[in-house]
Amino acid sequence: MARVELVMPKMGESIMEATILSWRKKPGDRVELDEPVLDIATDKVDSEVPSPTEGVLTEILFKENDVVPINTVIAIIETEAADAQPKASPAVSQSASNGNGAQQVPEPVAAMPRTQEAVALTATPAKTGATGRFYSPLVRTIAKQEGVSQAELDTIAGSGMEGRVTKKDMLAYVANRSAAPAITTAPQTPPPMAQPVSSPTASSSGNVEIVEMDRMRRLIADHMVMSKHTSPHVTSFVEADVTNLVNWRNKIKDKFKKTYGENITFTPIFIEAVARAIRDFPMINISVEGTQIIVKKDINIGMAAALPSGNLIVPVVRNADHLNLVGLTKQVNDLANRARQNQLKPDEIQGGTFTLTNVGTFGNVMGTPIINQPQVAIMATGAIRKKPAVLETEYGDVIAVRQMMFLSMSYDHRVVDGMLGGSFIRRVADYLEQFDVNRAI
Repeated sequence: MARVELVMPKMGESIMEATILSWRKKPGDRVELDEPVLDIATDKVDSEVPSPTEGVLTEILFKENDVVPINTVIAIIETEAADAQPKASPAVSQSASNGNGAQQVPEPVAAMPRTQEAVALTATPAKTGATGRFYSPLVRTIAKQEGVSQAELDTIAGSGMEGRVTKKDMLAYVANRSAAPAITTAPQTPPPMAQPVSSPTASSSGNVEIVEMDRMRRLIADHMVMSKHTSPHVTSFVEADVTNLVNWRNKIKDKFKKTYGENITFTPIFIEAVARAIRDFPMINISVEGTQIIVKKDINIGMAAALPSGNLIVPVVRNADHLNLVGLTKQVNDLANRARQNQLKPDEIQGGTFTLTNVGTFGNVMGTPIINQPQVAIMATGAIRKKPAVLETEYGDVIAVRQMMFLSMSYDHRVVDGMLGGSFIRRVADYLEQFDVNRAI
């Protein structure tokens, strides 16, 4: 019999841990190749972890609701083949390459025996310091390398779950450390979601209902607070005349549906314009790590989608600039449909470089969206409404009824100045206004 280790998969960039929601199998159960063994959750998505082999589940090393770092062994599966080699769990990165570009081949599982106590010691964050806060091994390693004392570590505001200090918090703190004032005995005030929950304020009438946030809402709340805490937000607005675009869609939508079997909405048209504008202004398509600006060569557009629960999720249209309008329509419709059915895969909500949110869906004319970190900009499209507008003609100015909409974009003022942010959103509006009403489908 060979023992195969089932590890916590890597669910995407910046995801360092996941929570075990439920085990679908118990010790002694037989599992087939790719059969779901457990359900896990990150701050991005819930997902299944399939078995990397067929055999019998003999050990479960973590309980439900445990938070486990990625690449940690969470269960043992025994196979019948003595020389069986373990396969990488889905979503786990391929073996790291060495300096010559050759892949490092992992040793057989039998050569890496682990006790349950050793695994638990590696996976469980250490509780240190007078405050009793939990710090992951990665955070403690960074603190040690950078000479951050325990007292200093205890003062860092955490943006992770339950106020935990994350890798990003540590890197941001270290980057700004030299400019920071001397540490005093008073701890820094953590972001609002990290503060202890106080008892509900009493109501004189008692006519209240207390509703506990669900897990996704808590994660969204933490992410939004972290974004405002990280990026100084500035929002710019433009108004666009999209009459040609609206007339073109009204003219071709039935033919489009008949030809391609898809309903064409405004979203793929907006994404097409955004992708074109990003190619004109590539410094919008970036992220920030400390004092470094990371310029993304791929244009991956996230589109905010509302779920039946009222929460939001942001599936990503990858390489949007490589797709024509038909391809964008198919991608948008597929991602939106599966988002509403909770069927998105983890990698389909990862890797976005710019986000689009359509507040016009709810009848709003404009909004001031919060940046989806680690991106530096997010655009909101408002409702399209008929309005009187001044048109310049060869016979002079006239007032006509036009289809008008507002575009608003929030951007990170650390790296995106008003000139870049304003020029970018104006370029998107130009592409929408110049839409060819005679465009073939």
